[in-house]
Formats: sequence, C-alpha cells, structure tokens
Amino acid sequence: MRIVVLTGGIGGARFLVGVRAHARAIGADVTAVVNVGDDVRMHGLQICPDLDSVMYTLGGAADPERGWGRVGESWVVKEELARYGVEPSWFGLGDKDTATHLVRTTMLQAGFPLSQVTAALCERWQPGITLLPATDDRLETHVVVDVEGERKAIHFQEWWVRYRGEVPTHRFVFRGAESAKPATGVLDAIGQADVVLIAPSNPVVSIAPILAVPEIRDAVANGPAPVVGVSPIIGGSPVRGMADKCLATLEVEVSAGAVGRMYGPRAEGGLLDGWLVDTSDAGVEVPGVRTRAVPLWMRDETLTTRMVADALELAR
Repeated sequence: MRIVVLTGGIGGARFLVGVRAHARAIGADVTAVVNVGDDVRMHGLQICPDLDSVMYTLGGAADPERGWGRVGESWVVKEELARYGVEPSWFGLGDKDTATHLVRTTMLQAGFPLSQVTAALCERWQPGITLLPATDDRLETHVVVDVEGERKAIHFQEWWVRYRGEVPTHRFVFRGAESAKPATGVLDAIGQADVVLIAPSNPVVSIAPILAVPEIRDAVANGPAPVVGVSPIIGGSPVRGMADKCLATLEVEVSAGAVGRMYGPRAEGGLLDGWLVDTSDAGVEVPGVRTRAVPLWMRDETLTTRMVADALELAR
C-alpha cells in the first residue's frame, strides 16, 4: 500500500508519527508532501520550518515543550547576533538548528534542488518515510496587513512570529505558486498512491500553499486515489496554532464543517472523498463527502495511529 500525506506544521508532523506507525504495522510506504510556503532566508541561511519540523519530529529530535526546533537547544548565536544589533531580532535561530540551515544553504548554493537537499539531511535523521518538499521552486506565503498606518505585504514568518497575527490582516498570497512546478517525485507519488491523506494542518497556510501549485492540486483532485482529510478544528477551536485567525481572514467559520466545505467534494471540483472529524463534532455534514467522527486528539502515538487507521478505513 502507498500512502501520500499532504502536511505542514507541528500538527502535521505529529500526525505523521501515527501514519508511520500504522504503515509499519501494515507494510505500507509513506510519502509526505510538505509545505514550503513558510520557507524564508534569514541571516543568509535558507530556513524550511515545516520540513525541519517533520524531519526532527520523526527523527526523535524535536523539542516536546516548544513543539518546534531541536530538543536541548542552545542560543549562543542568537544572543551574539543581538549584541551586534543585527536584524531581524524577532526571529531566533538555535545553535543546533543553525547547523541544519548551514548544510542546506551550502547545498542549495552548490546547485542541488531542495528535494535532493532534504533527502541528504534525512540520511542523518532516518525519518522512516519519504519527505518531499511540495516544490523545488521559490514559493513563499506573504500576508497583506496594516502595520503602522501602512498596508503592505510581509512574509508569513513576520506575521506569525513577530506579530502573532495580531495586526489587521486582509489576505494570504502564495508568491511564486502559479509558476512553481512540483518537486521531483511528487507527481509520481500522488499518481501511484492508494490513498491521499490531508493532515490536520492549518488549512490556510500549511495545506493551501501545497495545493496552490497547479499541477499538485490537479493531481490530487483528479488522481485515482481516494482523498481523506482530517479536521484541524475540534469543537470550534484549532488543535494548535492560529488556524482560527487564518480562517477569520478568509471569512470562513472556525468549525470542522466549514473547513471540510472549504476543501469541497472531489465530485464537484473539490478535493475530498472523506472527512474525519472529532467525536465532539459528530453530526457534521459536508455535502458530497463521506464524514465520520472519531477521537482526533493526538495525545500519544497510539491514539494518533488509531486515528490514521480510521482515516484509511474511511478511504475504503
């Protein structure tokens, strides 16, 4: 069995822990197509937050307290940059994390595409699944906001980390998406998949940038594999992160049903064949989509693995 997961963010990384465990139990192969809209160049280094969150989490090196970055991290470089007065001061790079970015940036500057760089980094972490960036091309999520009396577009990281989304926000723009091509291996993985899962990641800034690459959306929407999404909203609240603020910007209700309807049924040009919601949202309906309510809180690997099995059962 071949499973493809569209994913991003910390929630997506934790979901993949369950996908990997279930895949090992049934002898399945897993490919994760990971959001790159968060990617940013800081202090001369290419940073890929979602790829790293997945890689560190599956490699057993993610910080369980913060939910991002490396466990046992130190911040000497960050502190030294601050003493030099170097901006941006609002974005902190841990020392261990900086080593990853140095390797990635060196390889990119040598001409290797991001997909090959990611594979090389994974040689160390052995995530147990195949990690693919959605695209090797530049694709960045920018946010149109009002700051200090001026309307302008800022990088998603500035909106997320510096402002915590607490500024008037008008829209999200996936810069470069229309001309971006899927990274090597992405279309083959989707075309050969037995099922495509949409992780319970932020639908606006983790999943939407992946689907903004035209060939990826077409492959998912029109491919042979059934598509099952897992709701990132439980009982009217996001599992974590700021999906509520993102959805509010799009004037989409913060609910499992509204996100399911946003993805839409494949039979009507959308993406979903099945939609998994939490038991607290039992009774939610998405017209044209099979919906099932099961426990969705990913409190440990066992519960997450059970949730993945439920998603695959819904796909069948």
